[in-house]
Amino acid sequence: MRVAAPFGLAVLALLTGAAAHAAITVQDDLGQSVTLAQPAQRIVSLAPHVTELLYAAGAGARLVGVSNHSDYPPPAAALPTLGGYNALDMERILSLKPDLIVAWHSGNKPLQLARLRSFGIPVYESQPADFGMVASSLEKLGHLAGSDTAAQAAAAGFRARWQELATHYQGRAPVSVFYQIWSQPLMTLNGQHMASAVLRLCGGRNLFADLPQLAPTISVEAVLAADPQVILTPGDARDQPLERWKQFPRLRAVRDGQLYTINADWMNRAGPRVLEAAEEVCGKLEQARRMAPAQ
Repeated sequence: MRVAAPFGLAVLALLTGAAAHAAITVQDDLGQSVTLAQPAQRIVSLAPHVTELLYAAGAGARLVGVSNHSDYPPPAAALPTLGGYNALDMERILSLKPDLIVAWHSGNKPLQLARLRSFGIPVYESQPADFGMVASSLEKLGHLAGSDTAAQAAAAGFRARWQELATHYQGRAPVSVFYQIWSQPLMTLNGQHMASAVLRLCGGRNLFADLPQLAPTISVEAVLAADPQVILTPGDARDQPLERWKQFPRLRAVRDGQLYTINADWMNRAGPRVLEAAEEVCGKLEQARRMAPAQ
């Protein structure tokens, strides 16, 4: 004869089972709720910085497809590529049967994201604008993937290193910076971009931080009028993207030799390696301070 389980044990078993299958909800970087019935098993990344965040959060094994240029960490290069900003391969994305898509808010087209949502796939929109958001992204993405332990450790390590840099460079004399992301047309980034957070950490002042567009087009005349102490650009120094400025020898950055090309992947991807960008940029701004005239 079966003996009925005590009432308390039966209730505990029900609660334990419910907890094991409890829905997971986080807020993405736009404040939108993203809810999964269980930790994601098949994740698609639609931006290189997202790919780096997912791997750092311990979710790399759950990735089944990535965007073009998702080349770090090295295992990401072996995953199927799904297109980029201009065009996502929607059929291929759907064929991978993702249960979570992590997109780039300012880098993926809204209509394409809307179409993915129309198929019932949860979409998390990533747009880290500062160091705190990078750390919280690690935690939130790890939670969605069920890799909380690894994600929390990565976030704690990121915050510790960030604070160490902030402490080291706080109180330094400000340095005015023009950050050139494109030369034809001439483009920069405003104060809402992660690149500006890097500049602020190092004591840099983005001369075009107040412009309303995230990536505004500006004129050469505007840069000459602003007269930056430093001009930075992401890319390969062999391409000489800053050579044009040397025709203006009275520009402070040219006069003092403060034209620098920095690692594009570190600086432009709002992922864990943005701290590498910070160390590089802080070093360049320190050189500019040494060139500044004594007060």
